[in-house]
Amino acid sequence: MDTEISRRGALAVGAAGAGAIVVAGCGASSKPAGGPTGSAGPPSTAGSGSGTRLASLSAIPVGEGIVVKDGDSAVVVAQPTRGAAAAFSAKCTHMGCTVKAAGKELHCPCHGSKYSATTGAVLHGPAPRPLPKIAVHVDGGSVVAGA
Repeated sequence: MDTEISRRGALAVGAAGAGAIVVAGCGASSKPAGGPTGSAGPPSTAGSGSGTRLASLSAIPVGEGIVVKDGDSAVVVAQPTRGAAAAFSAKCTHMGCTVKAAGKELHCPCHGSKYSATTGAVLHGPAPRPLPKIAVHVDGGSVVAGA
């Protein structure tokens, strides 16, 4: 019995093995990674403005904001005064980095811009504009996307 393998045979076996690895990787869960980045509640199921629950109002300190995921987007959800809610895009208006909640402020980790957590106003540049507002309302203690 001849155990010698040809170059063509070795390449065919290698290609088949690589193909099997690729196919196995495609079988992994296709569920999107989502959900809040803080203790805001369950993952959302759609984009902003869709009536998606973004956060529990009780998870947001009065006068502060938190950053949550809404589908593929990051959203700042704030409680400016007790029982009221406001929301903004979490994308810095300078270069698009995601801002981080820091008490009464939002900080951009890329270039140092700072925003008000409750209004989205620029407190310190280089950000040229405030964070864009997102319509939200309070429903049964939850902050919900949409007017």
